[in-house]
Amino acid sequence: MSKPLELTDENFSSEVENSDKPVLVDFWAEWCGPCRMVGPIVDELAGEYDGKAKIGKVNVDHNPEVSVKYGIRSIPALLIFKDGEVVDQIIGAVPKVHIKKQLDSQLV
Repeated sequence: MSKPLELTDENFSSEVENSDKPVLVDFWAEWCGPCRMVGPIVDELAGEYDGKAKIGKVNVDHNPEVSVKYGIRSIPALLIFKDGEVVDQIIGAVPKVHIKKQLDSQLV
């Protein structure tokens, strides 16, 4: 089963902005309660969307440059990228079905 990519300030551009597939990026932190609720969902999605979309996680405490670049002020923040641009975002803990619906809309 696939795991989410560990995204960093260093690899974000190559993995996300230059991806030929849509990318779901989970901005999170270890101290964030709602992030711990969303984390397992993101892990499941990595397996379900293997080959169709990239799924990755950014620890905001360890990667401040990417977090600032995309204006992350509250977490968890799930950003969906397509062709290097943010096309959708989900702020806060939401049900898996909600995340899948928004991600699926970018897979056309």
